[in-house]
Amino acid sequence: MDQNTPREASREQAGRTQRDAVRTALVVLGLCFTLAVLGRGLSESFTVFLKPISENFGWDRAQVVSIYSLTWLISGLTAPLVGRLFDHSGPRIVYAVGLFLLGSAFLIAAHAQALWQFQLSIGLCVGIGVAFIGIVPNSILLGRWFGPRLPTAMAVVYSAMGGGVLALLPTSQLLIDHLGWREAYQVYGFAALGLLVPLLLLPWRMFAVGSPHVSKKTDPDFIDNGWTLVSAMSHHAFWALFSTFFFTAVGMYSIAAQIVAYLIDAGFPPLQAATAWGFSGVVLVFGMLGVSALDGLIGRRPSVLLSYAISIIGILLLWLLQYYPNIILLTGFVVCFGSMMGSRGPLITATAMKIFRGKRVGTIFGTISIGSGLGSAFGSWSGGLIHDFTHGYNLLLVFALASVILGMIPFLIVPALRE
Repeated sequence: MDQNTPREASREQAGRTQRDAVRTALVVLGLCFTLAVLGRGLSESFTVFLKPISENFGWDRAQVVSIYSLTWLISGLTAPLVGRLFDHSGPRIVYAVGLFLLGSAFLIAAHAQALWQFQLSIGLCVGIGVAFIGIVPNSILLGRWFGPRLPTAMAVVYSAMGGGVLALLPTSQLLIDHLGWREAYQVYGFAALGLLVPLLLLPWRMFAVGSPHVSKKTDPDFIDNGWTLVSAMSHHAFWALFSTFFFTAVGMYSIAAQIVAYLIDAGFPPLQAATAWGFSGVVLVFGMLGVSALDGLIGRRPSVLLSYAISIIGILLLWLLQYYPNIILLTGFVVCFGSMMGSRGPLITATAMKIFRGKRVGTIFGTISIGSGLGSAFGSWSGGLIHDFTHGYNLLLVFALASVILGMIPFLIVPALRE
């Protein structure tokens, strides 16, 4: 019995270490989820602020939407750089800079008097801030704790995108109704800066090390195909995926930036309009899970094409809403269009990872994903211009529909994406 005591003690210690690692991993997951809720919710809250800011200054829709466009352009362009800073300085610095930029941006916007001040604060600073607390740093940190279970952990974090929209869009409308849009921005600014103190006090050294139980072994079946960024850019699949990201983002964000204003113009009360679009965050979670599940059942290409078909139905329902504003059509639009916002992202990402697998796949995919940032910026800005030019939404919806179809075409005609 005495000879077995050290062995039993060793097993008990190993078990305790593993339980501690699991608890820490869940804490890290909860932290990443919270930051993702905050980043996505605060960035998308501008769709509620758009109309009161436009009416306050008498600006054209394109001028105001340019702020939102700049947010996503800067966020997309910054994302590839965040990983390098994360590796060099660690998560504490990256997340703290992100929260500081967000808090400062909203406090500046609360006192802004000129368009360039909004573009600097809500456009530039929020865009960088969102990238610093977004998917790139979260995926790196979670990878150190979840290893082969990273896709599951990232699915949880992706669902936070929907949670942020659901929580902060109605909240924004309530704050605007009761306090005013400037005071609402002040509330968000002080809240973000207030979170800096508990964030900095977290045990980041322990979080950054990762779990000792995450396997560091490489896949024995892995074959590095020797892709470089230059060789990838000469392959048709690179530009097919880039164009899919670009045109899909153009179509979806040309509408997304103006949905709350559209619903108000269609006759819905402001709070109902903000809450309805906020619920897109709920259906987005089910859309992502559903499309990912279909990927395993019917294949990637059919799943992606089905998601585009549902998006197209959503755009058609939105067009009908201006003529027949009712809850049934509104619900149908939120379910169809909202559930597909970003639902294709994980599948397109997996496709890129499969085609360009190798040690440089991160650089290659990061460059491909710039297409999404450019498309989001161009789409929302173009949507504002079209609305100002036509003083309506019909041509805007045609533009969005055509862009979504263009985003779908590579999966119909490009050989590498049809496999």
